[in-house]
Order: sequence, then C-alpha cells, then structure tokens
Amino acid sequence: MKIPRRIPLFVIFICLASTSGNSQLLRPSSYALQSKTTSTSFSAPLSNSVTDIIASGDSIWLGTGKGLSLSTDRGVTWKNFYGSPEFGEEDISAITVHGKEIWAATAHTITQDQQSLPVGSGLRYSSDGGATWKTIPQPLDTNNVDTLFYNSKSTIRALGITTAINNITYDIAVTDSAVWIASFAGMLRKSTDHGETWQRVIIPPDDLSSISPNDSLVFDLSPTSGALGLQQNFNHRLFSVVAENDSTIWAGTAGGINLTTDGGRSWRKFTHQNETEPISGNFVVALYHQQYEGKNILWAATINANDPLERRGVSFTEDYGATWKTTLLDEFPHNFTSRDSIIYTVTDDGIFRSSDEGTAWLHAGSIFDAATKQQITAPEFYSAAALDDTLLFGGADGIGVTYDTGNQFGAAWNVLHAFQAVTNPNETYAYPNPFSPNNEIVRLHYSTGGKDQPVTIRIFDFGMNLVRTVASDAMRSGSIEHDEIWDGTNDAHRQVANGPYFYQVIIGNQKPLWGKILVIK
Repeated sequence: MKIPRRIPLFVIFICLASTSGNSQLLRPSSYALQSKTTSTSFSAPLSNSVTDIIASGDSIWLGTGKGLSLSTDRGVTWKNFYGSPEFGEEDISAITVHGKEIWAATAHTITQDQQSLPVGSGLRYSSDGGATWKTIPQPLDTNNVDTLFYNSKSTIRALGITTAINNITYDIAVTDSAVWIASFAGMLRKSTDHGETWQRVIIPPDDLSSISPNDSLVFDLSPTSGALGLQQNFNHRLFSVVAENDSTIWAGTAGGINLTTDGGRSWRKFTHQNETEPISGNFVVALYHQQYEGKNILWAATINANDPLERRGVSFTEDYGATWKTTLLDEFPHNFTSRDSIIYTVTDDGIFRSSDEGTAWLHAGSIFDAATKQQITAPEFYSAAALDDTLLFGGADGIGVTYDTGNQFGAAWNVLHAFQAVTNPNETYAYPNPFSPNNEIVRLHYSTGGKDQPVTIRIFDFGMNLVRTVASDAMRSGSIEHDEIWDGTNDAHRQVANGPYFYQVIIGNQKPLWGKILVIK
C-alpha cells in the first residue's frame, strides 16, 4: 500500500532563508518576491516543501518542512515561526483556522534500530490569531489497554497509545465547542477544553458499517493488534477529519469514510465494499467540505487499499453519503480547495480544476513565472487554498500563485521559492548541493546587481569540458535575484555521471563567477 504524501514530513528538503516582498498577492502579474530584509518579515517561508495552506481573510497560513509561516498582508511579507520558543525546529503536520483560533500539529523523526521513525510532538494553539501560543503535548494514554464506556450494553476495549512514535496528527477540525484531531496511531480524538484533556472517539470497526448507542457491540478500538491480543482495525487509523458544525463530522481513515450527525455518538461508515456505487478506495488521505448556492458537497481523496478492485481517485457525495460518485480515477490526490462552484485538487501529477462538479477536469500544466523565470519543477502538489479569485498551490518545490476569474485559469503564474539572498553580483551559489538528477534539479542563484544585464551560464566537468549551456546572453532583470535551473543533463540531454562539476556565471561584462556542484545519484 502506498503511504499518502499529503504530509511528506520525513523527506529532507533544502530549506533556505529569504528576503522580504514588496507587492500584492491579489494579482499574480504584480506579485514580486523581493525587497530589503528586515528582522521580522520575509518574502517567503523558509522551506520549499509546503504541505498545508489555509487562507482566512487577508491572512495566509503555511505548514512547511521548516515550520509555520504567516502572512497578514495577503502575501506581501511573511513571519516564520521556525526556531521560536513555541515551535522550535519542528515540522508542521497539520494546521486549521477557526476565526481567531489557530491550531497547528508538529512532528519530527528519530532514528531507532537503524530506522527513521515519525514522532508526533504535540499541538500549538493560539486564541488571538497567532500573537501568542500555548503548547499542548501529543495526546497519550496511561495504560496499555483501557475499557471505554459506549452505552449501557457495550464497553469497548481500547488500545492505549503510550508513545508518540507513529502518533502523528495529520488533520485538525475545529467547531464552536470542540477540536477534533486525526492521528495515525492515536486514532480520532476530541477535546472540549482547548486541549487540556482528550477523549478517544469510538468509530466502527472494519466489519461494521455503522454503530449507534442502541447497539450491543463487541470489538476493540485499535489500529493494530501487536502483543496485547487486540483486534486490528484499519478504520481506526486516521488521516483526515472535517467538521461542518458541532454535530456533523466526517473522518477519513485507512478503512473508509465515517460520518456522524450527532457529535460523535453514532457513525455510518462508507467503503468501497459496502455501497452500490462506492468510493474508489478505502485509504482516505484528505476530506474537503464545499458549500455554494445551497449545495453541500463532501470531497475525498480516496486511494486504493487492500482490495485489488479499488482505485485511487476522487470520491464525492452531495447527499451525505446516500450516493457517491467517483472521478479523476488513477490520479493520487492530496488535497482540495474551492471557489464558489469550482473545485480544485492537487495530486502527484499536478493541479486539476473542475467547474462542473467533477465531470471534466482541466490540468494546470507546467507552472512558470514569466517575470522571474522561476518554475516549479516537481509535479507533486500537496496543498491548496483560495483567497478571493487568487489560488495558491503548495508542493514539493515551492508555491504557485495564479488567479481564476471563472473564464480564465492559470493564464499567468507567480512562483514563490525560498532562497538565501546574495545581494550583490559578486556572489553565487547552487542549491540543493549535492543534488541527485534522478529526483530533483539544482538551482544556480545570482544577482545582476540592480540593473538589467545579459547573463550566460555554462556547466563544465572536472576536466573543464563544456557539459551544458544553461543560458546564453539571456536578459535578466536587476529588480530581483534569479535562479537558473540545471536538470543534470548535458547538451545532448543525457544525464551526467556522478562527480564534481563547475558552473560559470557571466553577468554583462563582469568577471565570470564560478561555483561547484556535486552530482550524486
């Protein structure tokens, strides 16, 4: 089974500090990325791995491989919380916004028995829009096995989660009276006191399609069996949760989609096996609630699990699960956003848009910024948000910003990348370095010194033989700093061998700049 990459926390990305911006996000055509640096604001988050985007009012919240980032001016400047006392150097595994309430889940990896293991490191909660934060430990249990009271007829044995290893919070939902968290090992939990205490929420096991307080039930609440003799249930491995209100909650698991309309007491489960027109797959990595013109649509990223008849794709319902439709089959979706009736999904293969409730999809194609010559080279996108008619998409290689007027989508793009400013034309560097042409590109960063100048960039091998001409007398603007991309191939478009390479940057009539790149496949 393929592990969902909606939260690619544990892949190491090159993350670099950047400088601050000076123009508006509302229209990508005017969205520049750079001005003088200040101590508190930057033009970009610190990482090009963007796994969550939340837009609320004029604020944009980002969850990245280097922490939480916030813009309160629609993307002009950014505040990065990485390295702060509250967040430390943790990755962000989930964020959500509910009015002035902000919730963020954090995680990191440890090495144990020569294995890299994910560890949930808790939640951060702000009641004042991010001005101050409270740290909440990752919810843990005291006993190995607990007995939970469900009703007068049923008591449920529950696995006690006594370690933070694999106990990762992948999604958060907030209502007026509660916060819900979906955790892989920690299952579905609910707090009604802002995280002071947490209650495990009992949802159906694999062999039941529903549970209610009137039932006599015998099963174990456990995502794994282990040595304790408990019944393993894939439906207790949580990845996603969406709350429409205090009563109506959707939960996505490794075993299907679960719906409660009474605040979590009774549940109905939808799987590929128990419906006439079912969801495409039982591994549900993302859920999204779309509302417009009186319609309520629940969208789900449904990936194939254990049944060979399951398929990855998008599943959705307009009638609270009475009927399901599937679309975009064989794509691997990670998340959704919407603008009025238009739905967008981000996948392993880029960005898709549908204006007819999933009947037809438009692929956004390549993401290229004509003004800065920046492009997003990785096809995977993990996050999306709509801010008026502006769309933001985050993935493995930065953020793409475009707009959708209803008649036109993706006509122009701005690309936002993290980088370390060089500030003058006598410096250059390459990142990531070393780099592997099998799964990434290298960016050659430089400045033209504040004026428009022609630029030539060449790659040489260790014997100083010309390998590739990246740019030849290409005019570059002096108002921003630049990245040129090398994909690790020569002028014949063949991938180069492992080893050291040198690159030469000639800016106007200046003395050439030199840098070194190490290629490791």
